[in-house]
Amino acid sequence: MKQLLLLIVTTGMLVISACSSDDSPEAIRKQLDSYHRQSKEIDIKIKELEKQLTGLESGNESTNRVAVVLGEITPELFEHFVEASGNVEAVREALISPEISGQITAIYVREGDRIQKGQVLAQLNTQVTQKSIEEIKTSLSLATDLFQRQQRLWDQKIGSEMQYLESKNNKESLENRLATLNAQLDMARVTSPVSGVVERVAQKNGELAMPGMTMIHVINLDELFVKASVSESLLPYINKGDEIVLKFPSYPDYIRKLKVDRIGSNINPGNRTFEVQVKFPNPDGTIKPNMMASLLINDYRNEQALIIPSRLIKEDLKGKYLYIAMGNSPDFIAQKVYIQEGRSFQGRTEVLSGLSVGDKIILDGFNRVNDGVYLSVDSVKTAK
Repeated sequence: MKQLLLLIVTTGMLVISACSSDDSPEAIRKQLDSYHRQSKEIDIKIKELEKQLTGLESGNESTNRVAVVLGEITPELFEHFVEASGNVEAVREALISPEISGQITAIYVREGDRIQKGQVLAQLNTQVTQKSIEEIKTSLSLATDLFQRQQRLWDQKIGSEMQYLESKNNKESLENRLATLNAQLDMARVTSPVSGVVERVAQKNGELAMPGMTMIHVINLDELFVKASVSESLLPYINKGDEIVLKFPSYPDYIRKLKVDRIGSNINPGNRTFEVQVKFPNPDGTIKPNMMASLLINDYRNEQALIIPSRLIKEDLKGKYLYIAMGNSPDFIAQKVYIQEGRSFQGRTEVLSGLSVGDKIILDGFNRVNDGVYLSVDSVKTAK
């Protein structure tokens, strides 16, 4: 009843104060709204006190006790993470095209085949090149014979120096042309620059292949990386080598703790983000390139935080609150406590003020209690 009288006195004082304030229509409306809110709070308090009084007058407090589970507040580690979305890419990947133009005469691989670095994947038509090589070889044989004869004469001081130099130059020119044609012959064989899996064969036998036109796509799934765009506000909290948590929406149970491999050196002016990259092994090929990924980046850490389950927090006109148990067993009484909350992550909230170490918060049954209600405590455990 003392609490009820206090509320009535407080309301009366507010009424007296309001009489001396501004009498404009807007001020009066604001006062009416305020009084309506206060009236609702007073009604709630009256019902709570009436219920409590009924229990006390009946002489049987046990019938009014609410069964609850308590949790004791202890300091513990609290970490807050910011989530950034990114895409998976392969560290070693190749869109293979030939170095020279030519008609495809053979493709030696199919989609899904595993290949090794340097393996021949396709062959281009080399008939013209081979004929040119045969012609050059014939001419080179003759030029070599003429040079050798001219050299023997020159060693005997017979003939002119010009004849000797011309024969030498002709021989060396043919040798260079033969080397060029042999290189072109090698270029007609399309090889893979990486080991991996043939993802796609884009052309068929008989088609014309050209430099810059993808013929075969090869991906190595053994090592992948994720690139994510992160808000520049997190730049002070992220450094190369920091631990980061990698998750995939497609595989909820696939979680890895990795190190930041690279931090971008440029801020994107369009969305004010910078790039963060992490590498990870993928020996079983579970993760595929272009999959969506999430990076959880730690931007806050407190090793002596007071943590409560976020579900316990309620709110009224005065702010955020929860219920704690006051007194000693078995005479616990529920008490409404207003708190200042900090950051929240994965259903846990850090409390900055309003609670102390050792306080017992109501974990289960908090929705059935009111301020001043007697409690029947089932158990006390650590608040998490």
